Amino acid sequence: MELLIGLISGAIGGNVAGGVLKNINQGTLINSIAGIVGGGLGGSILSMLGAPDLAGAAGGAAGLDFGSILTQIAGGGVGGGAVLAIVSVVRNMIAK
Repeated sequence: MELLIGLISGAIGGNVAGGVLKNINQGTLINSIAGIVGGGLGGSILSMLGAPDLAGAAGGAAGLDFGSILTQIAGGGVGGGAVLAIVSVVRNMIAK
Protein backbone atom coordinates (compact mmCIF):
# COMPACT_ATOMS: atom_id res chain seq x y z
CA MET A 1 0.00 0.00 0.00
CA GLU A 2 2.80 2.40 0.85
CA LEU A 3 4.52 1.82 -2.49
CA LEU A 4 1.31 2.56 -4.36
CA ILE A 5 0.88 5.82 -2.46
CA GLY A 6 4.48 6.77 -3.26
CA LEU A 7 4.05 6.00 -6.97
CA ILE A 8 0.82 7.95 -7.30
CA SER A 9 2.12 10.96 -5.38
CA GLY A 10 5.32 10.79 -7.45
CA ALA A 11 3.34 11.02 -10.69
CA ILE A 12 1.42 13.97 -9.28
CA GLY A 13 4.64 15.57 -8.02
CA GLY A 14 6.32 15.19 -11.41
CA ASN A 15 3.42 16.85 -13.19
CA VAL A 16 3.15 19.62 -10.61
CA ALA A 17 6.89 20.31 -10.88
CA GLY A 18 6.60 20.37 -14.68
CA GLY A 19 3.67 22.75 -14.48
CA VAL A 20 5.30 25.12 -12.02
CA LEU A 21 8.78 25.11 -13.54
CA LYS A 22 8.22 25.44 -17.28
CA ASN A 23 11.92 24.96 -18.10
CA ILE A 24 11.85 21.35 -16.81
CA ASN A 25 8.46 20.45 -18.28
CA GLN A 26 8.85 17.42 -20.56
CA GLY A 27 5.19 16.79 -21.32
CA THR A 28 2.59 14.91 -19.34
CA LEU A 29 3.80 11.40 -20.22
CA ILE A 30 7.47 11.92 -19.37
CA ASN A 31 6.57 14.02 -16.32
CA SER A 32 4.40 11.15 -15.09
CA ILE A 33 6.99 8.44 -15.80
CA ALA A 34 9.79 10.40 -14.14
CA GLY A 35 7.47 11.14 -11.23
CA ILE A 36 6.54 7.49 -10.79
CA VAL A 37 10.20 6.48 -10.73
CA GLY A 38 11.03 9.29 -8.32
CA GLY A 39 8.03 8.50 -6.15
CA GLY A 40 9.11 4.88 -5.85
CA LEU A 41 12.66 5.89 -5.03
CA GLY A 42 11.62 8.59 -2.58
CA GLY A 43 9.25 6.28 -0.75
CA SER A 44 11.85 3.49 -0.65
CA ILE A 45 14.53 5.80 0.71
CA LEU A 46 12.21 7.05 3.45
CA SER A 47 11.27 3.47 4.30
CA MET A 48 14.95 2.52 4.57
CA LEU A 49 15.52 5.48 6.85
CA GLY A 50 12.70 4.21 9.06
CA ALA A 51 10.31 7.11 8.62
CA PRO A 52 7.13 4.98 8.39
CA ASP A 53 8.21 2.87 11.36
CA LEU A 54 8.43 5.86 13.68
CA ALA A 55 4.68 5.89 14.18
CA GLY A 56 4.62 2.10 14.41
CA ALA A 57 7.08 2.25 17.29
CA ALA A 58 4.53 4.29 19.23
CA GLY A 59 2.02 1.44 19.01
CA GLY A 60 0.22 2.25 15.77
CA ALA A 61 -0.13 -0.13 12.86
CA ALA A 62 2.99 0.49 10.78
CA GLY A 63 2.17 1.57 7.25
CA LEU A 64 -1.48 2.37 7.87
CA ASP A 65 -1.37 5.39 10.13
CA PHE A 66 -1.85 9.01 9.08
CA GLY A 67 1.78 10.03 9.65
CA SER A 68 3.09 7.21 7.50
CA ILE A 69 0.74 8.06 4.66
CA LEU A 70 1.74 11.73 4.79
CA THR A 71 5.42 10.72 4.78
CA GLN A 72 4.88 8.60 1.68
CA ILE A 73 2.98 11.40 -0.07
CA ALA A 74 5.67 13.95 0.72
CA GLY A 75 8.54 11.61 -0.19
CA GLY A 76 6.86 10.56 -3.42
CA GLY A 77 6.05 14.11 -4.48
CA VAL A 78 9.53 15.43 -3.75
CA GLY A 79 11.16 12.38 -5.33
CA GLY A 80 9.02 12.78 -8.45
CA GLY A 81 9.97 16.42 -8.85
CA ALA A 82 13.65 15.67 -8.27
CA VAL A 83 13.80 12.88 -10.84
CA LEU A 84 11.95 15.08 -13.35
CA ALA A 85 14.59 17.79 -12.84
CA ILE A 86 17.36 15.23 -13.45
CA VAL A 87 15.62 13.90 -16.57
CA SER A 88 15.21 17.45 -17.85
CA VAL A 89 18.90 18.26 -17.38
CA VAL A 90 19.97 15.05 -19.12
CA ARG A 91 17.57 15.59 -22.04
CA ASN A 92 18.74 19.18 -22.47
CA MET A 93 22.38 18.05 -22.47
CA ILE A 94 21.66 15.42 -25.12
CA ALA A 95 19.70 17.86 -27.30
CA LYS A 96 22.63 20.28 -27.53
